[in-house]
Amino acid sequence: MKKPKQYVKEEGFKAVQVCELFDISKATLFRWEREGVIAQPERDWRNWRLYTRKNVDEIEKVIRARKSVM
Repeated sequence: MKKPKQYVKEEGFKAVQVCELFDISKATLFRWEREGVIAQPERDWRNWRLYTRKNVDEIEKVIRARKSVM
């Protein structure tokens, strides 16, 4: 008898978590990805974005840079 497939729990932040963390919309986050402002995050088995700590640091730098310009 075969054992059922077990999925390893992915490490990372979901898009909604990143948006709540920085108080930005998902549309803004996805636009930054599309325009190349931030790197594309990894995807899980459902094709959902999973942001790493490195991605979050990059987003934080972008937000700081944009605030300093204003």
